[in-house]
Parts: sequence; C-alpha cells; structure tokens
Amino acid sequence: MSTHPINELMTNVMSNLKQMVDVNTIVGSPVETADGTTIIPVSKVGFGFAAGGSDFSAAKAEADAHFGGGSGAGVSIAPIGFLVVSKDQIRMIPVTSTNSAVDKLVDYIPTAINKVNNLIEKHKDSKEEE
Repeated sequence: MSTHPINELMTNVMSNLKQMVDVNTIVGSPVETADGTTIIPVSKVGFGFAAGGSDFSAAKAEADAHFGGGSGAGVSIAPIGFLVVSKDQIRMIPVTSTNSAVDKLVDYIPTAINKVNNLIEKHKDSKEEE
C-alpha cells in the first residue's frame, strides 16, 4: 500500500523547520572581547505546525480518490539577553528592562556572596594579625 499524500506534506514542513531552528538559534555563537570576556547571545524560540487534508471521492468512471491538503509552520525568534562570562563572574544581561523584584534579587545574589566572602576574609586576616 502506498503512503498517504499527507505524509509528504508533513515531512516537507518538518524538514524545513529543522533547518530553521537548531541549538545555535537559541544559544548563539560566543564572542570574545579583548579583555577575555565572553559574550553569548540567548534567544527564545517558539514555533507552530499544522497540517490537514481531505480525500474527495473520484468521478464515476475513475477508481482513484482525490486528495486536497495543506500544511504550514511559523517560527518566532526573540532575543532575551546575553550571557556574559568574565574572569570573576557570570551574569545574564536581559535585553528588556522589565525585571521583576525577584529577578533583581537573583541578579544581586552573586554580588552579595562576594561581599560576604570579602568580609569573612578581612575578619580572618585581622584575627591572624592579633
């Protein structure tokens, strides 16, 4: 038995989607700056896919049925930020400035940890000097 025509429609659309969206679309190629900092673009990708068809009865004299169908897909790619990797830290810099209070708190945590570590080190050094 031969394959149904909808299979070819779906295969074509899926192969085209596969060509358009890969891991490099979501996490871009890293760019290194002169000071050794690496910047990696990060994007949000969404896509949709639809396919459909119908068999129509053939004319009286013909034995074959007729098929009508279609398929389509859409892709949305939106940059969300940049991952900045430097010698001392890793930060996510968002493209939009719509950060919530929770996002700001999460962004501040590494800075707070560094400050606490510095205070502990200073305290240890002062104890050793005594």
